[in-house]
Amino acid sequence: MRARGLTASVLRYPVRAVPLAFLGAIAVVTALLMLPAARAGPGSASFLPALFTATSAVCVTGLNVTDTLEYWSTFGHVLITVATQIGGYGIMTVALLLALLVSQRLGLRNRLLLQTESGGLSLGDVRWVLLRGALIVLVCESTIAVILAARLWLEYAYPPGRALWYGVFHAVQAFNNCGFALFDGSLTRFVGDAWICLPITFGVIAGSIGFPVLFDLRRWWRQPAHWSVQTRLTIGGSITLLVVGFLAILAAEWANPHTLGPFDVPTKLLAAFVQGTMPRSGGFNSVEYGQMRDESIAITIGLMFVGGGSASTAGGIKVTTFFLLAFVLWAEIRGEPDVVVGRRRIATATQRQAMTIALLGVAMVAVGTLLMMAFTRGLRFHWAMFEVVSAFSTTGLTGGVTGALPTEGQVLLIVLMYVGRLGTIIAASALALNTRHRLYQYPEERPIVG
Repeated sequence: MRARGLTASVLRYPVRAVPLAFLGAIAVVTALLMLPAARAGPGSASFLPALFTATSAVCVTGLNVTDTLEYWSTFGHVLITVATQIGGYGIMTVALLLALLVSQRLGLRNRLLLQTESGGLSLGDVRWVLLRGALIVLVCESTIAVILAARLWLEYAYPPGRALWYGVFHAVQAFNNCGFALFDGSLTRFVGDAWICLPITFGVIAGSIGFPVLFDLRRWWRQPAHWSVQTRLTIGGSITLLVVGFLAILAAEWANPHTLGPFDVPTKLLAAFVQGTMPRSGGFNSVEYGQMRDESIAITIGLMFVGGGSASTAGGIKVTTFFLLAFVLWAEIRGEPDVVVGRRRIATATQRQAMTIALLGVAMVAVGTLLMMAFTRGLRFHWAMFEVVSAFSTTGLTGGVTGALPTEGQVLLIVLMYVGRLGTIIAASALALNTRHRLYQYPEERPIVG
């Protein structure tokens, strides 16, 4: 009877179960990382490094306060890999299933609209969603792992077993948009190696798209006219941000003697592509961010804040949210009565939800940056914001200051990683479930705006 009551409570209030599930996963991984077997050196890991690493792995961020290769043992690396896989796959399926659960609580019209945007799925398709999602993850990660392992074995003379393990580890990190690396300096030693950088980068892009869009593309990839608004916004927005990020980083860093300046043209192009893609929530870097120019840091902060697609392994306020607000702004500037995307009118409630999520994200970043500066007393403003946005968007990029932060700063990043990973999903679900219809209206008044 208790089990049935718990199940009924979860189905009735699904947004309450997800944060508790992730807290439970973080607690378990933290406890396992504190075992002596998880640390490479003598003794066991302290509580704060274990908690920080566990939160970063489960929330697929990639920030760390220790050297991943030197501090953790092989057992610790396996724990990080498993936690990343659970966190990445879990957040993709949870986000999609929450959307389906929300659809059952809405009216018929809104339910049909939501199912259209989720690829026509329903709660009866849960098993299909889980199996097909697992298959997508397996195929993508296996492909990346094989390419990386072959390259490390044939070109860098890694022993076959070690090459395969490194390939698997970084394939899981790439697809799940987590940035843990077993190489010193992330991908900096491979800055000109396309066989290492491109598979990881394309893995990040694939993971940042999301299950709803992947399912939609599988059905209609040859017929873009049949794409849902969700797919149009995600694909179009992602391509736009990838191009903007690539060109902006290339232009800003082309002559920088500390980053792209010394490289030949092909290496510059490859490095700019990697650096412009990773702020989508990837967490890897082939050039040190601490050496990049201020304009590049500003561009990276903006890209991190937007993040990737909904129901994906990426964080941020999401591409759909950002570009939906762009369409709202364009419609308002033109004086259009409706916001239209792909010959579909966007509901007013959806516009308000997008606005709410974006403003909540801005508030979290603003408060987090102020607290970070108060805790550190000496950290420059743009680096404080960089660390805060990186944690909130679960990107995992750093200017090299994460490990040097005081305890209060590290705890703040832990909170931001957790809230940022679950915040947009929980907020969107709660807002959708909280839709009310009044049977009356108050008199209208227009205050002066601007």
